[in-house]
Amino acid sequence: MENAGTNTTKFNFSGDRSANARVLMTYVYGALKEKGYNPINQLVGYFISGDPTYITSYKGARGYIKRIDRDELLEVIISEYCSKL
Repeated sequence: MENAGTNTTKFNFSGDRSANARVLMTYVYGALKEKGYNPINQLVGYFISGDPTYITSYKGARGYIKRIDRDELLEVIISEYCSKL
């Protein structure tokens, strides 16, 4: 966090983006799998449409995935994937 002598505190999300995305995706993936869904199909549906109903509400997974902007989450996932190529 940065504070340049004002009352406004700036939070820098970039440092923990990968870690946050990993935890979030692990949790949501597990909830989808436990409920008997194909997690990959459901996540692709969510990312393409933006419709959170592709994600189960079981264990609060739907609310959890909405905590990180879909575009930011995709950016982290693609960056992580491409870094391993």
